[in-house]
Amino acid sequence: MDKTKPKENTGAGERRGGGRRGQSFSRPKPEFDQKIISIRRVTRVVAGGRRFSFSVALLAGDKKGSIGLGLGKAGDTSLAINKALRNAKKNMVKLQLTKTMSIPHEISAKYSSSAVVIMPNKGRGLVAGTVIRDIAKLSGMRDVTGKVLSSSKNKLNNAKAVMVALGLVSSKYSKAPEIVLDSKVLPEEVVEKA
Repeated sequence: MDKTKPKENTGAGERRGGGRRGQSFSRPKPEFDQKIISIRRVTRVVAGGRRFSFSVALLAGDKKGSIGLGLGKAGDTSLAINKALRNAKKNMVKLQLTKTMSIPHEISAKYSSSAVVIMPNKGRGLVAGTVIRDIAKLSGMRDVTGKVLSSSKNKLNNAKAVMVALGLVSSKYSKAPEIVLDSKVLPEEVVEKA
């Protein structure tokens, strides 16, 4: 055998590596980070038998104070996720957080059988479990303590209770200022009409 003769290149080595080492295709970063909190297969009984569909509960947030909870139902999981994301964007609330990305005061709420309380804590970080932690992370909250007070393990109801509580510190929430008129407390809208 002649050792000076170069080997024939079959192309297998080139094909295997693809010649694209170190290169990566950059996908555009999504507008909102998202986290699926529950996927359920739900059944509807019809004349011919059972129809299956998927129900998805999803959180979407920008880590800068906006958070939304959405639900989507479809025959395919990817379609249900897309619907849930659209619904979360539609139901998004902008939180009024402090300079340290905490909440200004203690808030609590109840939804169905779920009850939650969220408190600011100076410098202790994020101390929360289950969906409260996911919501706090996606909204960008820091230095808060969250607690589910009820015995409910239903993630969707717990998430809805947290969203009701966060509604109290959001920019969408506006309680009509009360004005005392003839020793009766009336909302501002009623006073303007009178």
